[in-house]
Amino acid sequence: MQKFLKALVRDERGVSAMEYAILAGIVVIALVAAGTSFSTAISGLWTGITNAITAAKP
Repeated sequence: MQKFLKALVRDERGVSAMEYAILAGIVVIALVAAGTSFSTAISGLWTGITNAITAAKP
């Protein structure tokens, strides 16, 4: 049992997965912050597109 625990403590394969999870979390936070900052502009863009499509309908 002690051999297994020592090997488990020395095993670094899961460290990479944890690093990727932290990096993914940072990316998500950055995307949410950017979306919040540009929400008015994005909303206006979609409104303009919707109005253009509606006006182009026969």
